[in-house]
Amino acid sequence: MVKSCYIHIPFCEKICSYCDFCKLFYNEKLVDQYLEALEKEIITRYQGEVLETIYIGGGTPSSLNSRQLWRLFEIINKLEISEKAEFTVECNFANTTKEKLEIFKKNKVNRLSFGLETINKKHLELLERFEEKKQIVDIIKAARECGFNNINVDLMYALPGEKITDLQEDLEFIKFLNVEHISCYSLMIEEHTKLFINGVKNISEDKDFAMYNYICGWMRECGYQHYEISNYAREGFQSRHNLVYWDNKEYYGFGLGASYFLGNRRGSNTKSITKYLKGDYLGEVEVLEKKDFIFYEIMLNLRKAEGIDLNKLTSMFGVTIDYKFLLEKKLVKVVGTRLFIPEDKWYVSNEIIATLLEGVRNE
Repeated sequence: MVKSCYIHIPFCEKICSYCDFCKLFYNEKLVDQYLEALEKEIITRYQGEVLETIYIGGGTPSSLNSRQLWRLFEIINKLEISEKAEFTVECNFANTTKEKLEIFKKNKVNRLSFGLETINKKHLELLERFEEKKQIVDIIKAARECGFNNINVDLMYALPGEKITDLQEDLEFIKFLNVEHISCYSLMIEEHTKLFINGVKNISEDKDFAMYNYICGWMRECGYQHYEISNYAREGFQSRHNLVYWDNKEYYGFGLGASYFLGNRRGSNTKSITKYLKGDYLGEVEVLEKKDFIFYEIMLNLRKAEGIDLNKLTSMFGVTIDYKFLLEKKLVKVVGTRLFIPEDKWYVSNEIIATLLEGVRNE
């Protein structure tokens, strides 16, 4: 049964130079039209399940004005939401206000996720972001005053020209913010982004790896659990919504470009705003066969510290994994029925997972 829902708000006041997500420049009239189309999509596709997690992402959901946010939550109230649901909204420090935070709180949002990325002015300029430290501190303080006790910030590292001392400065500022959850992403320069068009190159893998290792050590010292390759949380504050993805569970995806996993279909909505506003929601669809279910079950579960339950894999799909070679090389570990990749090998997890997929055998 589907228990989770992602809702995409594609609008941004500014487009960051590294962003490859589905996004549009904010336009008040277009946002109003979009919300009408979003409501129609939800009415058409939602099947009435009680939802345990909701995640409003973007784009920049906090770019909507107060009237539009109230309209958005009016639409979301058409969903059946558990009293104990985790309800996340992505925000930008530049356009989040006390009024918007109060709107979120009044509409049962209980988790906020902010794109911090970095506080280094040189790197911010490259990323075309312009937050000030005081502004960030003031918004976090305002969120606390509104009653939010579950806050994530995103950290981006491996930026061109970045030094370990730059990374240390970012981490110390995050420590000062005292948030419950931190997501860390190495800069990936994707096609169609301004960085790619301008010929900006990624730093060396050795420097990237050194920064990753430094972050892992810093998080341990500060009491954060490294529960997924890119995510760290204090006890009890793991992202329940993101764990739905990594546990390979079904979820709705509503909005422009939103991804979804329902039954035997993984897909995404159209990225054409013209089509979406006309009610032509669906984009690419992958119809899953047994081998695809096995692939996603292994690939996604092994992103987590707890790894994959081998007995569950066998009972669900009638297969086992030949992992002896990787176990001998200490690239995986097995405790009870769970196989997992140790933290010090997560940086090369893609290669390990590829080898494990080759070792899948029918029982």
